[in-house]
Amino acid sequence: MENQPATAAASDKKEVLVVASKLKNYIREQSGMNTSGAVVERLSDLIRSMCDRAIENAKSDGRKTVMDRDFGLFNRA
Repeated sequence: MENQPATAAASDKKEVLVVASKLKNYIREQSGMNTSGAVVERLSDLIRSMCDRAIENAKSDGRKTVMDRDFGLFNRA
């Protein structure tokens, strides 16, 4: 079996990046609605995509730290 770098192994496994119970509670409190289990997976995919873009923004600024400003397009009201 070939050894894979940690980043490759991590990208093969699609981890959930949100706390499902908190998300479901928030949606129920705000709307009285239930939440499909697929929502947690979809939000995790969206968060991964946003993080990837923020990482690229930090790299292009020559930094090794991702900052809130790297999510610039996402935190505008």
